[in-house]
Amino acid sequence: MLRRALRLGLGPGLLGRGLGAHREGSTLDWHGKVSEIKKKIQSVLPGGAWSPLCDTSHLPPEHSDVVIVGGGVLGLSVAYWLKRLEKRQGAIRVLVVERDHTYSQASTVLSVGGIRQQFSLPENIQLSLFSVEFLRNINEYLAVVDDPPLDLQFNPSGYLFLASEEGATIMENNVKVQRQEGAKVCLMSPEQLRKKFPWMNTEGVALASYGFVSSSNHMETAIGEKVTLKRIHEVHVKVDHSQEYQPVECAIVVNAAGAWSGRIAELAGIGKGPSGTLQGTKLPVEPRKRYVYLWHCPQGPGLEAPLVADPSGAYFRREGLGNNYLGGCSPAEEEEPDPGNLEVDHDFFQEKVWPHLAQRVPAFETLKVRRAWAGYYDYNTFDQNGVVGPHPLVVNMYFATGFSGHGLQQAPAVGRAVAEMMLEGHFQTINLSPFLFSRFYLGEKAQEHCII
Repeated sequence: MLRRALRLGLGPGLLGRGLGAHREGSTLDWHGKVSEIKKKIQSVLPGGAWSPLCDTSHLPPEHSDVVIVGGGVLGLSVAYWLKRLEKRQGAIRVLVVERDHTYSQASTVLSVGGIRQQFSLPENIQLSLFSVEFLRNINEYLAVVDDPPLDLQFNPSGYLFLASEEGATIMENNVKVQRQEGAKVCLMSPEQLRKKFPWMNTEGVALASYGFVSSSNHMETAIGEKVTLKRIHEVHVKVDHSQEYQPVECAIVVNAAGAWSGRIAELAGIGKGPSGTLQGTKLPVEPRKRYVYLWHCPQGPGLEAPLVADPSGAYFRREGLGNNYLGGCSPAEEEEPDPGNLEVDHDFFQEKVWPHLAQRVPAFETLKVRRAWAGYYDYNTFDQNGVVGPHPLVVNMYFATGFSGHGLQQAPAVGRAVAEMMLEGHFQTINLSPFLFSRFYLGEKAQEHCII
């Protein structure tokens, strides 16, 4: 595992030094030139280790304006928007650090990959709406970096939430919020469901929501608590195939480490103070293991099948054109599997997932599981919602984490929001103030009821 040590110091302001007008590439700023001079001086002294013949191309740079810890979809989205929104091209130097270069255990590539607009919080709906628009027009967005267009087709078939009698009232209220925010959703009765999706058994369903995608160093808190502001001056990056760490001086660190972002926050001293204080407030994000199963069913739902979320918690969507399906179910709190590995519990599918699938879609009684894998949720134990923006005390650490399973679908909008906060000092496109870190200290939950 790639470990990173963050060395803390004290700084007078929000950023101390801002995102300066530096150029990328081989041109060094003044501090970089001084560093090179120091190396050359050391090389002529006894024991000097500097050698112009040493290949350092595999090492990270010694200086970067922004270091993003985590190269998944959220971290890369922040990097993209920083470069797109910078006032002068090449002004901001961005370094993305990722421990898993193969992405074989990365949550981004192991997720089910659905996109929905059915949420109970307006902010989550706005995030998904923006991200959908971004994905539909991704080649236009990426044209700014002069890369060839991506061969990407984005044709989602929709998202279907099913509710029992007990959940029908909550669903009705949620749909009102979704419509107010611009999401195209409608309520469907069991009769309407049977007509649109004849392959579905609607027993136990009272209502459904169907969504489809359209085109100073010291300060005091309000209660008088004295706190000390801190800054991160360096990020120590472990070099591949080596025990060495390369220090990288930086102005800002973005914590986009997903399931491991809580540990990165601890390295920065976050949550290390007395309990009940702002200094002692932890980032409540931890890894939760989730299983994804792929099965084959020739008589299963056709191409019009949306991603279906059953009241039992089981969900599925069609995968490709070969009568294959992806799905799973989040375990009960008392049944959470050990996140120490990515081994799959195949009995969990037989005992907890398949019975609900077969009850909802009778054709699934004869399904055959072809393969399965496990991935991580960056699970926010406080309110299952994302953490976006700066830390109130470690003033140059920003968060893009804690989305509890819906980070992939909202990454384009989240990356833009974090970049806006860094560059402009406030959210511009979508106001994500309810997702700031300070809510953990204040006890103000941004409770999302539509989590799967």
